[in-house]
Amino acid sequence: MAQLRAPSDEQRQELALHGVVAGGNESSNKKARAGLCGVLRERKVVELARAKRRLVEVPYTATLVHTANALLATRVSGVAVAAPPGHWIGAGGSMILESDPATGAVRKHYIGMVNMFDILAHIAEASDDAEADGEAVDLDRRMAVPVSSVIGHSLEGLTLWTLHPTTSVLDCMETFSKGVHRSLVPLESSADNVLAVELVESAPGYRMLTQMDVVRFLRAHGAELRGVLSRTVRELGAVNDTVFAVAGGTKVIDAIRAMRAASLTAVPVVDAAAVGSGTETTLQYGNGQRAIETFSATDLRNCPVARLQPWLGISVTEFKRKVAEYRGSNRPVVQGADATDTSTPADTPAAAAVATDDELSGQQQESAALVTCSPDSTLGEAIEAAASRHVHRLWVVDEEGLLRGVVSLTDILRAVREAALGEDRELHSIVSF
Repeated sequence: MAQLRAPSDEQRQELALHGVVAGGNESSNKKARAGLCGVLRERKVVELARAKRRLVEVPYTATLVHTANALLATRVSGVAVAAPPGHWIGAGGSMILESDPATGAVRKHYIGMVNMFDILAHIAEASDDAEADGEAVDLDRRMAVPVSSVIGHSLEGLTLWTLHPTTSVLDCMETFSKGVHRSLVPLESSADNVLAVELVESAPGYRMLTQMDVVRFLRAHGAELRGVLSRTVRELGAVNDTVFAVAGGTKVIDAIRAMRAASLTAVPVVDAAAVGSGTETTLQYGNGQRAIETFSATDLRNCPVARLQPWLGISVTEFKRKVAEYRGSNRPVVQGADATDTSTPADTPAAAAVATDDELSGQQQESAALVTCSPDSTLGEAIEAAASRHVHRLWVVDEEGLLRGVVSLTDILRAVREAALGEDRELHSIVSF
């Protein structure tokens, strides 16, 4: 299980700002705590987690067909995999256990996370082997294996993260700013250390906290964070200048292979005519090209299992159209589940925590569009676009609409955290002086 520990210099800063600095007084310390870092330190992840709905999980014996159907039905991007305690080593050696709230007896062990990209990567591997042997992929057989067999196909599945409920939003952002997309948060914890979870974490119930939850928290506190949110994404160093893309004519199975090799979960789709022939099986350098849409793990999640076999051989552009048509004619069939990528801010009233079918449909339609920003967009504008359109990245374009980079949720959280720590150091020097 991955541990979250605050760096020693940050611990010293926090002690200083809470009255341990020699010569400090209560008035100056209150001023220090009122800054950006103060807001992010005072709020705890359990406050965000309580607003989430129940955790979506599948048993380790579930087939990939059942897992894919669960992803589609509950509209989530990843599910936790649960197994009986004492028989498995979890992803990254984790021991995240669920216990009976009355007796404390351990009931299950969460051994990993699986998303649709893991399942498709599993199929892509079989496709590689089949092509080498001159045979067709037996999709039914590949989808009949237990979900436990595909844990770890993606980097995210290799480690299962958990955060102590009293972890501050600032410390949570340290983990999420390193590319971790989601973490389990126990509503009650047996661990005593508020800065880190112990090797074994046992709790009667967990919620899934995601990068999007934290971004929506930042949006909800825009007035308090206006100093950093008014700065541009370029100024804050939130723009990744390198973008890889796929041509619109690329087959879905080829796009999955290329994305798996590059550890990407989303790529912009560019006009095949603009990049030329012979580029339909590999990733393209997207800078300076015009993106027409996005191909992502969310699109894969929305693909019905019954249509998986024929749709893997069509172009990503045609696949996007077919998925949109299917999504438009079908509503979610499972309500009340904790959607790991359709979360609500911690300040949302409990009555509003469960989205209606129409709200979910609206979010999904918006997320299908290409969402962009410019290098001079403010961080607040980027956060608003990502949260309102429910996307995990914004493609950065110039005045002519050509790709110049990408801003991901990871980049946003890293930029806010670094700005908060920078402001904190300045406040600390004032208090010390």
